[in-house]
Amino acid sequence: MRRRHNERGAVTVWLAGASVLMVSVIGITVDLGGQIHAKERAHTIAAQAARTGAEQITADAMLGAKPKLDVRDARTAASSYLRAAGVEGKVSISGGVRVTVTVTDTYQPIFLGSIGVGPLTVSASSTAELTRALDGSER
Repeated sequence: MRRRHNERGAVTVWLAGASVLMVSVIGITVDLGGQIHAKERAHTIAAQAARTGAEQITADAMLGAKPKLDVRDARTAASSYLRAAGVEGKVSISGGVRVTVTVTDTYQPIFLGSIGVGPLTVSASSTAELTRALDGSER
């Protein structure tokens, strides 16, 4: 039997195109997942730093006074947590009972980085508020 020469290599071109498309889809999926993970990590770090800061209460709260933050210690504790986690962030304290931490970090794409995309900035914010509770009710 004789082969038709006009169909020669048709599968190869299709396979090459499909391969490029599949690698692109996998790359975008991996990098999008990585960016989401980096955002979740930033949020977790912000939440933990805010909680760490909110644990720094004044001594008179132990004697029955309305609890309030030791502002200097709260800021120092939250900032130290951020440094230990290796991220940049901002700590703000308001009302003597609320610690807000904003974290900024970067994610370097694995696949998309090879075509010049990145690094991508991610940020997250979290607030911890000092409250007094008795038998599960805020007082």
